[in-house]
Amino acid sequence: MDPMCSWCWGFAPVVAALAQQAAAGGVPLHIVVGGLRQERAALDPVSKVRILAHWQAVNARTGQLFNFHDALPDGLVYNTEPACRALVAARSLDEQSVWPLLQLIQEAFYAEGRDVTRPQLLVELAEQAGIPRIEFAELFDSEQMHAATAADFSWVQDLGIAGFPTLLAERDGQLALLTNGYQPLEELAPMLERWLQRGARG
Repeated sequence: MDPMCSWCWGFAPVVAALAQQAAAGGVPLHIVVGGLRQERAALDPVSKVRILAHWQAVNARTGQLFNFHDALPDGLVYNTEPACRALVAARSLDEQSVWPLLQLIQEAFYAEGRDVTRPQLLVELAEQAGIPRIEFAELFDSEQMHAATAADFSWVQDLGIAGFPTLLAERDGQLALLTNGYQPLEELAPMLERWLQRGARG
């Protein structure tokens, strides 16, 4: 997934429910970031209109709320690497903090219209997620985290994953694809249940 992917935001309530279902079966959720966009220039007006139209489609399909009035602040360079790196840093410090930080980043970007590419804001959100501020800030800027984030991107690319969100179930090194792209909970919960039951029998 990518924290600045609108379909991932639309999928957030579904994956939260699936994570609970999986946890009840003894299977933890592990987030791998994909690096959706790595732009270098600020969004131009035409791109902004196109992205907002895409967000409206996500809103219509999923019911997830977007703040269209404050969306995509002026000067935003739509580079998702810093937000991805924040999650990788959180994962290396405390796996339990990744999901709360992801939710805070998504809410800040989609519901509050804030620029989550800014390191200062990411440090602030990490602190809200319960991660020590100084420890996170130092790790976030490190070469180690740049490399670890690039490794996540490569893992996703090597699997041939072209769209987000993608949900994989892993058992004994074997990956099973649950979905590539948004699907509602009523479609995915039975699939996950069947996968969990096969593991229980094995």
